[in-house]
Amino acid sequence: MPITILPPKQTPQPSLPPHDIDSDSDSSSSNGGADLSLSPPSRKSHNNNNNNPLFTNLVTPGTLITPDPQWMRGHGTYIPPSHPHTIFSSLAGITTRTNKLISVTPLRSRYTPEVGDLVVGRIIEVQAKRWKVDINSTTLASLPLSAINLPGGILRKRTETDELQIRTFFSEGDLLVAEVQSLFQDGAAVLHTRSLKYGKLRNGLFVAVSGQSGGSGVVRSRRQVWTMEGRNGGGKMDVILGVNGYVWISKHVETIAKELEQKHMGITNMEENVSAGVYSSQNDGIDGGTMREMARLRGVVVALVENGCRVDEDMILRGYEEACEMALMMGEGGVEDVYLGGERGEELVRGLRGR
Repeated sequence: MPITILPPKQTPQPSLPPHDIDSDSDSSSSNGGADLSLSPPSRKSHNNNNNNPLFTNLVTPGTLITPDPQWMRGHGTYIPPSHPHTIFSSLAGITTRTNKLISVTPLRSRYTPEVGDLVVGRIIEVQAKRWKVDINSTTLASLPLSAINLPGGILRKRTETDELQIRTFFSEGDLLVAEVQSLFQDGAAVLHTRSLKYGKLRNGLFVAVSGQSGGSGVVRSRRQVWTMEGRNGGGKMDVILGVNGYVWISKHVETIAKELEQKHMGITNMEENVSAGVYSSQNDGIDGGTMREMARLRGVVVALVENGCRVDEDMILRGYEEACEMALMMGEGGVEDVYLGGERGEELVRGLRGR
């Protein structure tokens, strides 16, 4: 039988507040499509916007922000050639104003590298003299062969032999923690792992934190690496918060460097012994209690992100204590239950905000 297509009905639109300079063209069309007309808003509406320090309206790509030539376009906006004084949004986000500069803060975005950032990444590609690393940015980061510690702790020029053995250091899929050393002109980061606290990651689990611009995410300029005691029979755990939104939770292993310092060995011997196991991909044995508490700690991080909370040392430690108390209140067998999703995650965050 034939199909009859009925025309869409026009839904009544609520009146917009006078401080919104956006005409909300996506919902004003009578035929259900997007209204691409460039009719400027009323002068009264625009003048009220000049007195507001913040544009709070939500925009999508292609939304008309303002046709007034007194404004300058910032990040997240563009001016089409056909309308040289009209500013449009190029992404979905919140419009903000700084003096006469209009920009759009995205609701979600990828990590923007900065020199000195501690990041957790995954090896994506192995090239002749470098590795390509995924650090949750718009482009892959580069880790040169000259920016790592060679086995034996020898500071020398990298040779063709080192290039042939490049996969013995890092191969595809390996996780590592590194520091941003410099940036290319296109914003791509150059990493290095010359410090003993950087290198390949083992004995743990990986968590990807999203929502870099939505209020949640890893807080910059805070302590990002620490060791905490596990409760309920769990051992010590190491936590690494990458500024790029990647988190690593692992079993705490006393570094060889500390052991050698206790034995009063020289710096040269220390570097030689440390480098021997830095690039090993073999995980150590982890007891069941530590694995359970690592999974509980991961659930705390995920619950914080899903409920729009920041992720830093203080919030994770408080969230972990709250999660352990919630498990004990469940009675027999509650300690073994580490699930913190859905309503339990919301209850966890409510407990943190109530403190």
